[in-house]
Amino acid sequence: MHVLFSYIAQPHQTLHSLPIAIAIAQDYPNIQVHIACITEKHLTYIKSIVALYPNTNIKYHILPLPLIIYNYIIQHGTNAPLKVLALYLNRSFFNQFSAIIVPERTTLLLKKFGVQNPKLIWTRHGAGDRAIGFSRDVRKFDFILTAGKKIEYRLLKQKSIRPGHYQTGIYAKFDIIHKLQQNKQPILFTNNKPIILYNPHFKRCFSSWHKFGLQILEQFSRQDQYNLIFAPHFRLFYPPSPKDIKAFQVYQQYHNILIDLGSEHSVDMTYTLAAHLYLGDVSSQLSEFLVKPRPCVFLNAHRVHWKNDKNYISWRLGQVVSSPHHIIKVIDEAFKLQKNFIQLQKSYIRNTFGTLNSPTAHIGAKAIVNYLKRT
Repeated sequence: MHVLFSYIAQPHQTLHSLPIAIAIAQDYPNIQVHIACITEKHLTYIKSIVALYPNTNIKYHILPLPLIIYNYIIQHGTNAPLKVLALYLNRSFFNQFSAIIVPERTTLLLKKFGVQNPKLIWTRHGAGDRAIGFSRDVRKFDFILTAGKKIEYRLLKQKSIRPGHYQTGIYAKFDIIHKLQQNKQPILFTNNKPIILYNPHFKRCFSSWHKFGLQILEQFSRQDQYNLIFAPHFRLFYPPSPKDIKAFQVYQQYHNILIDLGSEHSVDMTYTLAAHLYLGDVSSQLSEFLVKPRPCVFLNAHRVHWKNDKNYISWRLGQVVSSPHHIIKVIDEAFKLQKNFIQLQKSYIRNTFGTLNSPTAHIGAKAIVNYLKRT
């Protein structure tokens, strides 16, 4: 049996399925695990993670593309049309596997391209509340891994999953994070002041960046009470252009401001683990942050009527403000009010991930293998 873990999207999705690839390779030596990427850079990143697990037998592939397309991706990154093109041009390659395991949904198009042999398996990426994670097309996957009861219930309610075709309790990214933490963690600041993580969304309709962002950075540049990490969603500046990088150089003079427009640290929980307060919009990174309950401030830049909207359940876990003004005072108050949100945050995390008492990648691997043997 040959199974493929495919990575056609941006690198921020990688850690949501890669631990399961490693677990299958380790636990089931009779199954050959393959990994395919679009770029050498992405594949190098994956190999650096797999290297943390010695004697893991995995075969690696670069999906062939016309040189002009490949060079464009190297310079400008991938996007939806290019992902579709990569799938279409490599449909014969994909069709040779027993299963294709992915963290994104674009790969469902393989069925339209005549790829009928493999089972398509979705690991999801993230555990947020936005509707995009509960799109109706997910029912087209043959098997799905979900995090906790919150996601399972919502998918069952809309009839996107059915018994025997999913496994709950899986958030394999945490397995990798635990492994990475065993190595030396980077020193982010040379002082012990509280760290604020500002993590705006990449989509303009959800993001506070375009309306509030520069005002927030300006206020942090005029104070020395807090450290600030500005690490937006990986796709907000993907990939950062020379113009983007130059625009943020002005903040290099501030010892208490760290700007990260899209490094590995922005996707491997380095910042969500280090921060003392989360400042942002709607993101599954909030769920990862709240594994350890801490204060949150949510920026309602679009004046959304959120209180009865299931896509904004997370906004019940902290203060919600509709203005960027006096953000330092708002953060001061959030630390004082955190005691009012601790139990809500703990309940939210239990519902989102379960107990988090043990690694889950091997459970996900077993569920996938058992499903494939059964079918």
